[in-house]
Amino acid sequence: MTLIFSFRDLPSLDKLLSSDAFKPLLADYGHQLVSRQVRLVLEDLRQSIRENKPLAIDLKAPELSHKMAQLVRSSLNQSMQSRLRLVFNLTGVVLHTNLGRALLPEMAVEAVVEAMRNPMNLEYDLISGGRGDRDDLIEDLLCELTGAEAATVVNNNAAAVLLMLNSLAYEREVVVSRGELVEIGGAFRIPDIMKRANAKLVEIGTTNRTHARDYEQAISDKTSMLMKVHCSNYEISGFTKEVSVAEVSTIAQKHGLPATVDLGSGTLVDLTKWGLPAEVTVRQTIEAGADIVTFSGDKLLGGPQAGLIVGRADLIAQIKKNPLKRALRVGKITLAALEPILQLYRSPELLAERLTTMRLFTRAPSAIKQTAEALQASLQQWVGADFQVEVAPMASQIGSGAMPVELLDSYGLAIRYVGAGRPGRHLLALEERLRGLSKPVIGRIAEDTLLLDMRCLESHQEAEFSEQLQQDLTSI
Repeated sequence: MTLIFSFRDLPSLDKLLSSDAFKPLLADYGHQLVSRQVRLVLEDLRQSIRENKPLAIDLKAPELSHKMAQLVRSSLNQSMQSRLRLVFNLTGVVLHTNLGRALLPEMAVEAVVEAMRNPMNLEYDLISGGRGDRDDLIEDLLCELTGAEAATVVNNNAAAVLLMLNSLAYEREVVVSRGELVEIGGAFRIPDIMKRANAKLVEIGTTNRTHARDYEQAISDKTSMLMKVHCSNYEISGFTKEVSVAEVSTIAQKHGLPATVDLGSGTLVDLTKWGLPAEVTVRQTIEAGADIVTFSGDKLLGGPQAGLIVGRADLIAQIKKNPLKRALRVGKITLAALEPILQLYRSPELLAERLTTMRLFTRAPSAIKQTAEALQASLQQWVGADFQVEVAPMASQIGSGAMPVELLDSYGLAIRYVGAGRPGRHLLALEERLRGLSKPVIGRIAEDTLLLDMRCLESHQEAEFSEQLQQDLTSI
């Protein structure tokens, strides 16, 4: 039987807030937040009465204030839940831009926690007792690892490119090959960043072929630099021609111009030592003659979001004098995370063990397969008889625009719909159900199959994954 309520059955705000049932809520959340939430709950009930809809609570039930307190607490808990949620990244993309890119090793996490809890010598010179430079905290390390004369850091690589151009090419021309005018995620385009930096782009060559003479012919008295952009998020193959950093640097030096390189992802070590695809290192770029190199901190480096600028000391000094540097600088939390990451690179033979990103890159397919096999039964039980869960070989990606055509052998769980009807909407519903778990599971759909690549789910996380599925089943 449907109960009929009127507005008169609604309890008053003051009566609820003064009741014993609300005292714990007021102690936990404070008067202002609780009273706001009670008003919202009362308005929802009032709207349901207006529309003659069933109510979430019996307004004539005994101990109504306690029932209302439970409803308000549930509503508060939901509204207070962080929108930044932990997820299981089973997409097969290690450096997933939308999922936070590189995961930090524990030593970097601990350094960040300490930095958040305590005052630190961010811009304080402990020797002189005067003002210091926050770049001093990491400059020596960056110079040691890259072979550069000087270094500075800003909040991401887009900022690094913007600052470099605005400092060295303001109202002057920058020569770039057409084949290197990249666009990366979020519609970030090199031509657009040139405009924002108030530098004039001079395009040379064609999309697939650029020659040394193209650089030579483009140089004028308005030229500020020759710039190369590493095409880390795509690859042109076939009838192509690219001028090397060494050649561009030689041309630039002959004309008294700096040669700058945006490496994008950027790595400090030869990745082929771990059986990974080759990627030019920052040191190789400096040794090839580049005067300035910019690269990311949270991609192949495996650190926090940051934009690193290394190169000639006089050019770095000029960049640091730009007022934009203050607007784009990083805080103590980023520097606290970055320093231990750079320290790890001083012992490169231990990177696969100690640097989370490298550990995920180099994880053995056999170990990934064991993880998939360990979780197959629990996932099969969770999805039900209309779906079939199988252990299957997969191909992971580095991600974040790095090495776009290179794949890493992996394993995961392939989920196919075997019930009646077309699989499409059933797989989409299952994907949505996975995203709705307390710790969302993010996979991908391809060829009528929901794929959960296990590269980024390590053995110590298997129990958490299985327990979540079991808890979700028992709550239904």
